[in-house]
Amino acid sequence: MTFAICFLEKNTSQKFFYSKSGIPMLSGIPIPKDAVRPPETVLVNITPQETRVAVLEENNICELHIERNSGHSLVGNIYLGVVKRVLPGMQSAFIDIGLERAAFLHIVDVLEQRRNPDETQRIEHMLFEGQSVLVQVIKDPINTKGARLSTQISLAGRFLVHLPQEDHIGISQRIEDDAERSNLRERLNNLLPENACHGYIIRTNAENASDDQLQSDINYLTKVWEHIQKQAKIQPPETLLYQDLPLSLRVLRDMFSLDTHKILVDSTENHRRMTQFAEQYVQGALGRIELFKGERPLFETHNIEQEIARALQPRVNLNFGSYLIIESTEAMTTIDVNTGGFVGARNFDETIFRTNLEACHTIARELRLRNLGGIIIIDFIDMAQEVHREAVLQELAKALSFDRTRVTLNGFTSLGLVELTRKRSRENLSQILCEPCPSCQGRGRLKTPQTVCYEIQREIVREARRYDVQAFRILAAPNVIDLFLDEESQSLAMLIDFIGKPISLAVETAYTQEQYDIVLL
Repeated sequence: MTFAICFLEKNTSQKFFYSKSGIPMLSGIPIPKDAVRPPETVLVNITPQETRVAVLEENNICELHIERNSGHSLVGNIYLGVVKRVLPGMQSAFIDIGLERAAFLHIVDVLEQRRNPDETQRIEHMLFEGQSVLVQVIKDPINTKGARLSTQISLAGRFLVHLPQEDHIGISQRIEDDAERSNLRERLNNLLPENACHGYIIRTNAENASDDQLQSDINYLTKVWEHIQKQAKIQPPETLLYQDLPLSLRVLRDMFSLDTHKILVDSTENHRRMTQFAEQYVQGALGRIELFKGERPLFETHNIEQEIARALQPRVNLNFGSYLIIESTEAMTTIDVNTGGFVGARNFDETIFRTNLEACHTIARELRLRNLGGIIIIDFIDMAQEVHREAVLQELAKALSFDRTRVTLNGFTSLGLVELTRKRSRENLSQILCEPCPSCQGRGRLKTPQTVCYEIQREIVREARRYDVQAFRILAAPNVIDLFLDEESQSLAMLIDFIGKPISLAVETAYTQEQYDIVLL
């Protein structure tokens, strides 16, 4: 168990928490919840292979969601799984739900532990190998990690989230008015039958919902849960019992708000489906769904294709020559802010300050667009004045307030870096669209032709000692062979004299720079 003590450092507004081991931990910077969102335009591009949704704020793309038929998101899916292995040391279990890799269930995601967070539960006392268990996916498989599961079931509707195993009503934190919160809770209680399950979370967009709309959500979610329970009794293990809505309909359920100006759809059939869904569940969106009939493709018309290509690059240009470098690793994402050629302000401090302020909004937008999650470290340009540092933090918090994903901002560290975390529930844009380079195996760098030349020479010496052959032949990429014929010709001649065997060269155009073969003749 971790204990933390809070201190306020002298001459600073930043709070630090000290763990039991004495390690300082930054407290969170509050993210504004009342920020006025700019008008949104949602573009829905649908093909037989995939569905792509782009969210534009003031004509700038800030979110991109991609769902491919071959890689449909599993988040929200409910399975009847089988316990394959229980790990008491890790307080976790591997559950087989019919996927290529076993899914992962940690004790913190077990219903009993969530109900009693102050009590220490043991997973080996709850699960055993071969046991059938009802689970829901809360995180998609990412890279080599299997899906993450929870035994707490939640079913999302337009205005409500149904928690059929709970018996309390929660309310979205974004609804801050106490009177409104009490009113919503009372209205929902009145709509629920006395003997019905009272496990619900009232979503933000329920603020303007009528009683009829809430009742429709209740009826829909109740029927869904009854169907899941029925299927769980008759279906074999490793069966999918419930699948979330497709992306085109989740747009209406999860993304539509009063800030949504219009929703453009380029598919006649899906325009009809979305309209029907809106008529039943999201009536406010009905008049804002439009069928796109332009001559050019929807995404091309709004320059989305170019923006996607740009989002796969590490460099992001800012105004007046400054830029960001965004690099992701398995452990974290780092963002470096650079002035570049920007010299527009009156003095050096003002130049740095203006660059950092501009970078805040671009960083927040890039996090959403690229869907970067986990630990994120931002290296702003060093600022000498404390007032500038505070202003940058506040501007960053304001920019992050538009993010639909949970973000925790932790101020400047002792090294002058800004720490933040962003919830990671699905693969980022690069993981969806790209794969590791087969030439460098994801390192991002290749050995130089000279390095490869020296490797080849060392291997020939080893082979010459092991085998008694007549000659050697080197098969390599053109630039490696060219180096042997030019700059490294003398070292090749010395090698021939050393081993006492002739060496011939052959170009293989299909080889990458690091590939080569040594043929024994």
